[in-house]
Amino acid sequence: MKKLFLVTLALIGFTTVNAQDIADNAIGLRLGDSDGFGAEISYQRALGDNNRLELDLGLRSGNNYDGFKLAGLYQWVWNIDGAFNWYAGAGGGVGSYSFDNVPNGFDDSETFIFIAGDVGIEYNFDIPLQLSLDARPELGFGDFRDDLDFDIAFGIRYRF
Repeated sequence: MKKLFLVTLALIGFTTVNAQDIADNAIGLRLGDSDGFGAEISYQRALGDNNRLELDLGLRSGNNYDGFKLAGLYQWVWNIDGAFNWYAGAGGGVGSYSFDNVPNGFDDSETFIFIAGDVGIEYNFDIPLQLSLDARPELGFGDFRDDLDFDIAFGIRYRF
């Protein structure tokens, strides 16, 4: 993780700065970890000059379970300096886990909903590449996820 962080800082340092702009669309990955969802497909759609919608779909599969989580967030974006922006937002989503442990006779599934906040920083390169780091607290409602989770994630997206 340290190497990835250092490479990211080096790329930012060697890239020329451009003016603030929000891409009409951006698609990529959001890599973090909170309650088992480590990777999400992430899509952003601009709704104006300084706001956008972000949709994230996480899929997870293990030996005894499968799951998905879909999050939708409305975000406000502000320029820090040049190509650096920070953003904050709110939203929610739905998810489901399906457990199957045949040797113990345990078979269960759970669907849950959650509300979420989001705050982060991003850098937009001159090439169509965006890197971001954000924190997303999520409050879940359901038998399996009836708690507060704190998700920190690194995002890499193609802007178009």
